Amino acid sequence: MPHLSIEYSANLADKIDMNALCHALHDVMINAGPFEKGGVRVRAFRADHYAIADLHAENAFVDINLRIGQGRSQEDKKQVGEALIARAQAELASLFETEHFALSLEIREIDAELSWKRNTIHKRIRATGSNA
Repeated sequence: MPHLSIEYSANLADKIDMNALCHALHDVMINAGPFEKGGVRVRAFRADHYAIADLHAENAFVDINLRIGQGRSQEDKKQVGEALIARAQAELASLFETEHFALSLEIREIDAELSWKRNTIHKRIRATGSNA
């Protein structure tokens, strides 16, 4: 953990560089977050079917969800959330010039007793000493 998922309306596919957004938010998680590099995941999912607000065809959204393991302070969670939303707003600035865009971000903690993982990436990254 942490895993960041970006869900976005299909009508944004030609308006934003989703790969660039994924890399920008990954950068925030590596540099501003209290996370071990080997656990960071950022992925995006296009929503082909959606209904937004007044159903105007230009309405669009980006919804960011960060799932993290337990044990981080409220201040750490708030700091990374604020850094992520600020970077997302900067990356998506042109969309805020319209009257048809909504951006949201939520952080969710995962109950350790109800989460199973196996990760071989940690060992490789720890061996290089570039864990931060």
